[in-house]
Amino acid sequence: MKTITLIFGAAYGTLSVILGAFGAHALKKILSVERLESFETGVRYQMYAAFFLLIVGYILKFETKTENWISWLMIFGTMLFSFSIYGLSMQDYLGANLKFLGPITPLGGLLMILSWGMLIFYFAKTKF
Repeated sequence: MKTITLIFGAAYGTLSVILGAFGAHALKKILSVERLESFETGVRYQMYAAFFLLIVGYILKFETKTENWISWLMIFGTMLFSFSIYGLSMQDYLGANLKFLGPITPLGGLLMILSWGMLIFYFAKTKF
């Protein structure tokens, strides 16, 4: 689980830099200001998740289910949150109706919040 956490952290970080640059240059010309701001929110939270996963990947030993769930919730939460925002931001440009992604964004956010909450619980119970 440690390796998976670190790989996702590094992959999310890499992808957020690529998508951030793409948004700042290519998408700036084709998306409305509102859609571009939404896209940038997805990128920003993806980078936060990347840092979270890299730090957690080094701190946790992944010997308990709680430690594993901390990572899985952030991995899947970020996937649902950021990637649904990317789709919603690009739907006009793509000419596709992706409104079904709307309810997925807060679900992803909830999973991310649960991950943070579990991390708080883990720190509160663990004696360092």
